[in-house]
Amino acid sequence: MLLNINKSTIEIILGDITDEYTDIIVNAASKSLQGGGGVDFAIHESGGRESMEECREIGWCDVGDAKITTAGNLNAKYVVHAVGPVYLDGQHDESEMLASAYRRSLELALEYDAESISFPAISSGSHAYPPDEAAEVALKATVDFLQTNDGIELVRFVLFEDDVYQSFIDTARALGIR
Repeated sequence: MLLNINKSTIEIILGDITDEYTDIIVNAASKSLQGGGGVDFAIHESGGRESMEECREIGWCDVGDAKITTAGNLNAKYVVHAVGPVYLDGQHDESEMLASAYRRSLELALEYDAESISFPAISSGSHAYPPDEAAEVALKATVDFLQTNDGIELVRFVLFEDDVYQSFIDTARALGIR
């Protein structure tokens, strides 16, 4: 699915983020930046030692924030390590922290002159964020950012699981994003 926002395109696809050729790949990282499961494991495994060593030097990233490293062996130029919240019940500022992780990733993309960026569904895996709610937060934060910022030509949501992919498609339609 392709959506046009301002001078940018949002694309929603089913796939493996480690295969992406965008300027930036976003990692759904842990606060310690030391790797974990799911997307975090796959990106560090595919990227090799360089990115992981840079993460060790950075040392920490708060929830709702993001840090950037080189991409090592990945096809991208950079990896943005975005830390989303663990979903408790939706009543502990989870949506604000998740939106912040997306915004901060997009800000870093602009700072590093990236024209394209690929996101996973941050927090929807091991952090238990319900896919429908995660999709709404991700898409709203991204659309809001793109409506007021130029420079990023392509934002791609690369979703690994069918149900998460369908949640993003359904949410984009429900939000009336065209």
